[in-house]
Amino acid sequence: MSSQQSGIEAVGGAPPVADSASSDARLGSRDECPVLPCLPHTALNADRIDPDGSPAPAAGDAENSPRLTAALIVISVAQLMVVLDATIVTVALPSIQRALHFSPANLEWVISGYTLAFGGLLLLGGRLGDVLGRRRMFVFGLAVFSLGSLAGGLATTSGWLIASRAVQGVGGAIAAPTALSLIGDTFPEGPSRTRAMGVYAAMSGAGGALGLLLGGILTDIASWRWVLFVNVPIGAVVAVTAPLVLGRSAQRGGKLDVPGAFAATAGTTALVYGLVRAPVQGWADPVTGSSFAVAAVLLLAFVTIEARSDHPILPFRLLADRNRAASYLVMLGLAGSIFAVSFFLTQLLQTVFGYSPLRTGALFLPFSVGIVGTSEAVAKLIGRVRPRVFATAGPLLAAVALLWLSRVHPTSTYFGAVLGPLLLLSVGLGLAFVPLTLGATSGVPPADMGIASALFNTSQQVGGTLGLAVLVTVATATTRHALRSGAARQPLGQLARTLAVSSSVHGYSTAFLVGSCIAFAAFLVALAGFRPRPPGRPVGATDDEPHSEA
Repeated sequence: MSSQQSGIEAVGGAPPVADSASSDARLGSRDECPVLPCLPHTALNADRIDPDGSPAPAAGDAENSPRLTAALIVISVAQLMVVLDATIVTVALPSIQRALHFSPANLEWVISGYTLAFGGLLLLGGRLGDVLGRRRMFVFGLAVFSLGSLAGGLATTSGWLIASRAVQGVGGAIAAPTALSLIGDTFPEGPSRTRAMGVYAAMSGAGGALGLLLGGILTDIASWRWVLFVNVPIGAVVAVTAPLVLGRSAQRGGKLDVPGAFAATAGTTALVYGLVRAPVQGWADPVTGSSFAVAAVLLLAFVTIEARSDHPILPFRLLADRNRAASYLVMLGLAGSIFAVSFFLTQLLQTVFGYSPLRTGALFLPFSVGIVGTSEAVAKLIGRVRPRVFATAGPLLAAVALLWLSRVHPTSTYFGAVLGPLLLLSVGLGLAFVPLTLGATSGVPPADMGIASALFNTSQQVGGTLGLAVLVTVATATTRHALRSGAARQPLGQLARTLAVSSSVHGYSTAFLVGSCIAFAAFLVALAGFRPRPPGRPVGATDDEPHSEA
């Protein structure tokens, strides 16, 4: 409880407590310690918050607000860069293929090279921040990411570009978890951190759709190279500014668990590689199966190593808290259900509706605006409405939106069949992202904030990659079946183009339906997993901590 008590003292400004009785007395006094700032599990324990009371700002927020605002801008821009990069290149793929003479089989590695390095190194990147200093590793990660972007923009061969994308992934894997943990270092727990998490969640949720828009603009008015070059000046400014507005993070020292780091990195990389390969080569492909087998062996070895290590890269105590574990699981399922939405909708809008890449990107703008607006609203309301409500309502709305989207057909229009589900989906994601992000990091000891953030990012990345692999496989199998059955019924009476379009749309709609089922499963996990603290437990105690009665 020492780290949590120190967090309470920093927020409430109260003197140290002598015993648990005086602690309970302090916590019972609203005048001395507002309820929300005293809760280390602000995200998902707010059942004890008085709905009529609004949390007071943390002590010191007023005089530090310019610095805190600048710090939030730096962290948010860095997170937006990393998230944007997953989709900004997508719109430029046809231009890249023509310019660098990619084969159709190798073109996917422009995306997969980044995904593989990013997903495989997230846990290691988070722990490096804990051990070596988060601000230092944050700046280092941004520098690596920016250099990879520069190298990619200058690429003259396919191998050069793929290698540069992998370097970007390495930088992103270091920058992303340290960015989230820096919010924990910079903003005291309570309303200040909740507002910061709202902005962070909005950037994370809206970045993918904004990437499609920005990628279309840059490809149309400049060149495909600028979807990579654009990161360089932004990354340089953020890296230079970060030391000026972010406090120096302590080097917590200790030994890095090298065997655990190797097993986690290699195992996660093998898992992501199998998931990336499965939709293209098939789940029965020998290399795909071998990747999953290697991943299973390495991840089991990782669990064994961590259980025996004195300095584990992933302390299992982080998963002992029920609400925190539920946050990871819900994000895993939610990412798995919606990660493929932009993938399928991009194809639907361009190949079926006939829109240009630029117009396609622009049509995702309401989705981004919806996520940002909802996330900001949730950050303001989370002190008056139980966060468990947002954390469960979000996946449910996402499931309904995907079910609605599954009704799309070849004669549908954007305004008639896509815009409504897209807006509902944005609201659902906006509702969920803030409480899930808070739930994954609230109450975590300072020494473990980096790995807790990395685990949350990993659940999002692995969930999204798994969801994409499953949904692409479903869509492909459904499309092929529809083509065969359509050709058998009307071999001469139906135009090949019409049959191909209707079969593809049928595949997309089936994928949306399966995605809806995954989102509904995430809703059930949220419903069963998140719970208020037992009435007899002191405010701030975690599920895995013993507590003494007053």
